[in-house]
Amino acid sequence: MQDRGWWLGAALSGALVVIAGAFGAHALEGQLAPRLAAAFETGVRYQAWHTLALLAMLAWRASQPLAGQRLAMALWAAGIALFSGSLYAMALTGATGLGMITPMGGVLTIAGWLALAATILRAR
Repeated sequence: MQDRGWWLGAALSGALVVIAGAFGAHALEGQLAPRLAAAFETGVRYQAWHTLALLAMLAWRASQPLAGQRLAMALWAAGIALFSGSLYAMALTGATGLGMITPMGGVLTIAGWLALAATILRAR
């Protein structure tokens, strides 16, 4: 199977989205300051969208592998880890200093989308 590791990573990310969403909605309900609860929800939402993007890219790669697709996926994966991961950690620990990491994750996800655009522009 082509890209088996990527498929596995996307599947695990999808599972984590459901776990984090349920945890945030049930276990954390009323336990966090509204600002931290909103940060946690933002992390879940961005992880969900970028997990779907990874799955779409993998489906596209299965029929038309192109240079640049893996770069976009790697940037999205790193972006998920830094963006969503820092928001989860900040919400759960209250360590607001972790918020300095969040924009780096955002930049990586944007770079992933730009890598996708470049891949499309170069495709024949």
